[in-house]
Amino acid sequence: MKRLALVGFTLLGVSAAVFSTACSGRGPGAEATAGPEARAVLYYRDPMHPSYTSPVPGKAPDCGMDLEPVYADASPSGAPAAPSGAVPVNAGQQRTIGLTMGRVERQRTSGTLRTLGRVTIDENRIFPVRTGCEGSVTRIFPGAATGKSVRRGDPLVTVYGRDFTTAQRSFLYALRASENPPPTVPGEDAGQPILTLQEARRVLRNLGMGEAQIDELARTRQVMLDIQLVAPASGVIVDRSVAPELRFDKDVELFRIADLSRVWIVADLLGDDQASVRAGDTARVTLPGGVEAALTAKVSGALPRFDGGSRALKVRLDAENPDRALRPDMFVDLEFAVSLPEATSVPAEAVVESGTGAIVYVASGDGTFAPRSVRTGWRFAGRIQILAGLNEGESIVVSGNTLLDSESRMRRGDAGVHD
Repeated sequence: MKRLALVGFTLLGVSAAVFSTACSGRGPGAEATAGPEARAVLYYRDPMHPSYTSPVPGKAPDCGMDLEPVYADASPSGAPAAPSGAVPVNAGQQRTIGLTMGRVERQRTSGTLRTLGRVTIDENRIFPVRTGCEGSVTRIFPGAATGKSVRRGDPLVTVYGRDFTTAQRSFLYALRASENPPPTVPGEDAGQPILTLQEARRVLRNLGMGEAQIDELARTRQVMLDIQLVAPASGVIVDRSVAPELRFDKDVELFRIADLSRVWIVADLLGDDQASVRAGDTARVTLPGGVEAALTAKVSGALPRFDGGSRALKVRLDAENPDRALRPDMFVDLEFAVSLPEATSVPAEAVVESGTGAIVYVASGDGTFAPRSVRTGWRFAGRIQILAGLNEGESIVVSGNTLLDSESRMRRGDAGVHD
């Protein structure tokens, strides 16, 4: 707070030094008695704190400057009154405060949007390995470790469970019934034995038994105690929850396999960036450490999720990952090439923002700069869209408007108001 107060007093002090020229050359009531065409004086006010007024000329109690007169008419020449808060600044004062000018332009704005993304597994490419019954682990195959690549059908672990034994016997019974179907009675489905065999085979698959072992069971007609659980798809083992002789319950996940040939990237978009990225846009992916990779990601059509904690819009992108350069939980840099439609815009530095709105200082051509309330839109590539308040081609203040705004507030009498 002390630093903020010091900065505020410094700005006010510099502003007073720059603009004191407009006050220091006046004697008390000098302009009110300047010849037969004297202008009518309404009252006198402190040039630094316009809220202080006096019916008679004199000195300002705070800075010792001459009180400045406030006239009933607009100006000696009869010109329209300056807008509220307008500040006259001559060429020398403009150089002193570093005031530079620009123009309101209507143009297309393009640039590069950079943000951070986190790699996640494609939910459609996750394959859990579970058993449909209770049992215990009897053997773990050497390649069944976290981070290892497996192919579809590769054995992972052997288990024992009583339900496996019962299901095998049911399968063998159905197999014999399908090979020697009993005589059918009128109205009975002749294909029922085949349907029963198919159902028994599906029960074995649901318990976790691989097709190779089921075929071996059909060939040997011998019930097996140790059942092999195999990889349901090709991919990488990303999670393992088994150990030798471990007992497990029904439907417990023993392994999780993920196909990483295609992954998701979740990008965080903040503020105005949220409107710059749409479904179907592509982004260039840069790996950690600035490693360039020939990878691109495409914004998914899935509805983005809003994070209330960070106020970020979490957008999902799909990325091909043939060499598995992108790993789950890895952070990557994303670059979007953004091109916005033609719109009226100004440099971002030209807009003075507060809690109640935005202001741009417009030049009137006679060295006077007046505040203009504006309604803003997107902010991108160092420019701000102007929806209302300015016209194309108008001359505006781009830099030096901080001191200009301080002086304008004092002239409007709201120097003590903090937005």
